[in-house]
Amino acid sequence: MENYLILSTLLFFIGLFGIVLNRKNILIVLMSIELMLLGLNLNFVIFSIILDDIIGQIFALMVLCVAAAESAIGLAILVIYYRSKGNILIEQSHLMRG
Repeated sequence: MENYLILSTLLFFIGLFGIVLNRKNILIVLMSIELMLLGLNLNFVIFSIILDDIIGQIFALMVLCVAAAESAIGLAILVIYYRSKGNILIEQSHLMRG
């Protein structure tokens, strides 16, 4: 079980470093958020198995559904933004305000 906890912590921190170190590309930021959620879900499932309780696994499924919706909406916004502006840099995303 310790190996899985180390793996989930590693996934979470890779995602965190991806957000902190790369603030220019929105796509990489979205992928880093997905890595962080994957590490969190792995933690929920591991502690659910350790505690012999199914609530952690149910919560992990709910987080996966929210992450899938976030990815779909985020990628749709990126495609529309790229078609209108020609790039997906964060520095120019302030132009999206209505």
